[in-house]
Amino acid sequence: MRISVIGCGYLGAVHAASMAKLGHEVIGIDVDERKISDLQAGRAPFFEPGLPELLTEVQETGRLSFSTSMADAEGARVHFVCVGTPQRKGENAADLTYVDSAFNELFPYLREGDIAVGKSTVPVGTAARLAGLAADKAPGAVLAWNPEFLREGHAVKDTLTPDRFVYGIPAGPDGDAATEALDEVYATPLATGTPRLVVDYATAELVKTAANSFLATKISFINAMAEVCEATGADVTALADAIGMDERIGRKFLNAGVGFGGGCLPKDIRAFMARAGELGADQALTFLREVDAINMRRRSRVVELTRDLCGGSLIGKRITVLGAAFKPESDDVRDSPALSVAAQLQLQGATVTVTDPEALAGAKIRFPELSYEPDTKTALARAHALVLLTEWKEYRELDPAAVGNLVDEKNILDGRNVLDPAAWREAGFTYKGIGRP
Repeated sequence: MRISVIGCGYLGAVHAASMAKLGHEVIGIDVDERKISDLQAGRAPFFEPGLPELLTEVQETGRLSFSTSMADAEGARVHFVCVGTPQRKGENAADLTYVDSAFNELFPYLREGDIAVGKSTVPVGTAARLAGLAADKAPGAVLAWNPEFLREGHAVKDTLTPDRFVYGIPAGPDGDAATEALDEVYATPLATGTPRLVVDYATAELVKTAANSFLATKISFINAMAEVCEATGADVTALADAIGMDERIGRKFLNAGVGFGGGCLPKDIRAFMARAGELGADQALTFLREVDAINMRRRSRVVELTRDLCGGSLIGKRITVLGAAFKPESDDVRDSPALSVAAQLQLQGATVTVTDPEALAGAKIRFPELSYEPDTKTALARAHALVLLTEWKEYRELDPAAVGNLVDEKNILDGRNVLDPAAWREAGFTYKGIGRP
């Protein structure tokens, strides 16, 4: 099948390459000429494990190409819109400028029977509104909503072998046609047992925002428990292990630390609250305000703990922050807790050096006032305190004795609770975790 993918950012580039891997003829379209140039050359414009190899593989087949012209979408049967929905400046609501623009530019090139598929995370009601526009501007085309559930660092796997598909479709023959087309697109994973749910537009939109809100709530819950553990001397890691054994709860996303960041969870829960308010259902989601507040409070708490490690003052202290990306296996620094903490430490008088294996280029753009060092060993040298905030494998596997030979003072804050406290203490470090004695 011939497919177009509108928007070749994180979601779109992975989706385009994965659809070509599944055997489809794919054209990826984006207004960013540099991004398209990179993709045409087989270079991923961002760090995602497995994507460069996948791009090379599918481009050699001739099934994947890229363009800056929306006109090249014409002739495709299914069109996936994968543009961003950032937080609106000064508000909690989602900015739908890119979504609206992409669909309005696509409509003139849709033919009767084409399926236009939204994959972006949008406020509930967006699909129905766009379906009304499509009826006027692209009669005979059908709009569907097919939310994505990618994890950065695992996006290729999550696209090729997802845990479920959700189709948001209209009722009647148009919905049947959309379902048939999407089943053909995803024939390979469906054949291997991936389940799919066929629902209405509103439910499909809510699946994504509800899932992200639940994950955010689970993270903030365990971080709230970390605050209680710190007040009582309990161990939040053991607590999480114990409650995670309950199959109704599960252990995943019960890792206390500096909190969540990135381009999805923070802005999605805020947009969900804003949309609920517009619908008159704001009381239903008031708990998300506290979820957001707990998450942001963790960053300030890490700064406090670091100051305590340094004897009560950060003035003149050399602090090395291990990690800039919001999570490992990614170069994404959007709303990164690590960079937020680093900036706060510097504002309180510390000399801060940030290191990260992949994310320094983006970090320098967002926080140019910070100092950066790509070499971990160099970054560690002469530090008064180390603050681990992104749990890259190379940081989890640091040798405490070797690190001790590099630093001026043996203090370490484990902001992700991924290190072995006993090993670091045995090497002479003052070790501090989050909610751990």
